[in-house]
Amino acid sequence: MLRLENVSVDIAGAPVLRGVSLQVPPGGRVALIGRNGAGKTTTLRALMGLLPPRGGSIKLDGMECAAVPAHRRAGLGIGYAPEERRLFGSFTVRENLLLPAQVIGLSQAELARRLEAVFDLLPELRDFAPRRAAGLSGGQGKMVALGRALMVGTRAVLLDEPFQGLAPALALRYAEALGRLRTALPDVAILITESSPELLRSLVDSTFVIERGEIAAA
Repeated sequence: MLRLENVSVDIAGAPVLRGVSLQVPPGGRVALIGRNGAGKTTTLRALMGLLPPRGGSIKLDGMECAAVPAHRRAGLGIGYAPEERRLFGSFTVRENLLLPAQVIGLSQAELARRLEAVFDLLPELRDFAPRRAAGLSGGQGKMVALGRALMVGTRAVLLDEPFQGLAPALALRYAEALGRLRTALPDVAILITESSPELLRSLVDSTFVIERGEIAAA
């Protein structure tokens, strides 16, 4: 269970999140919907420890995460695919996929197992594997960011605006990949942010709407 309870976050002294509470159960697929600037990305960054909450609680399976630094959150089993992808352009796709799993100290055998599982879920990444990330299109980079999140997201996966900027054909393939996650990762909690609820209607179990940093509806 991924749970936020009354989480507030300030940026440069200005309140951005105001008492946000939501939960994603194991195996749950939850959407966080809101306009640009509503607080969606800030919510995910707070979950990843990139922005310190001014108040409230962030728990993963009952464990308080506030004291866990950002660079340790992946080791808790949380995978994160930011909207802007954040790939290393000079690295190959394979190297980008492996990096977070290597950082948390997985064995070579476990690295190989997880990489093969990602390739099974996202077959196009197998073809991209030897290519430099700098040569990918924006949509291809989104798929790599998803695969990278899945390499470490054994308990929770956070996807920030995954459909933003995708061409229709690639958006369809991305949606199909998300659909396969339910079977492949039945116990992983997945939280997806989006501006348009229509893009996620068939992919999630429940939806939270955020407006001006507050949950407006669930």
